[in-house]
Amino acid sequence: MIVYKEAAVFSDRADAGRRLAEGLSHHKGDKMVVFAVPRGGVPVAIEVAARLGAPLDIVIPRKIPIPFNPEAGYGAVTEEGILVLNEPLVKELGLTRRQIESQAEEVRVEIARRAAVYRRRLEAHSVEGKTAIIIDDGLASGFTMAAAIWSMQQRKAAKITVAVPIASGSAYDLIKPLADELVCLIVARIKRFAVASFYRRWHDLTDEEVLEYLEARRRNPPGTKE
Repeated sequence: MIVYKEAAVFSDRADAGRRLAEGLSHHKGDKMVVFAVPRGGVPVAIEVAARLGAPLDIVIPRKIPIPFNPEAGYGAVTEEGILVLNEPLVKELGLTRRQIESQAEEVRVEIARRAAVYRRRLEAHSVEGKTAIIIDDGLASGFTMAAAIWSMQQRKAAKITVAVPIASGSAYDLIKPLADELVCLIVARIKRFAVASFYRRWHDLTDEEVLEYLEARRRNPPGTKE
């Protein structure tokens, strides 16, 4: 595991992926599947998969947004539809189970939509008995990644490695005991945390951009020359 607490900045997600792959080099030769958490995790994971010589797949958990602050979340839904909640925050927000289930159902619909879209360009891989390496472009609350870990457990992965360029201190502390391995280049124990602030070039990716990344990889898989 590589953890740096000093400040650092990535040029973009591809740069973060290349640097992250260095911290995962001990997995070369393993039976593994690299899973991207869309959308932002896709360009990061593409670089990692290419350098490790591993198949690329996706796992699609989604955060449940706080009603009055949609950028933040109080939990997540797994690709299988299971809720992973920050129970203390739910209690603090005073949300009812009916409110939570209503929002969760909207998230489930979006997960199904994204899965249908991305599978046009990406083959599903079995991870049973293999190492699952789950990649995102950063962890803010960590609950979306916790949902991804749960998904890998349900798929009977032999080992679960979480690898991210950047994480808040609270997200790092949440995920570390849940995964078999956590590789994180920057742990930022600061009050005001934003994944975007650690990238020089950053924007929220669209479905169309994700499809372009996946199509480019399909046309030029690792080991081929353009």
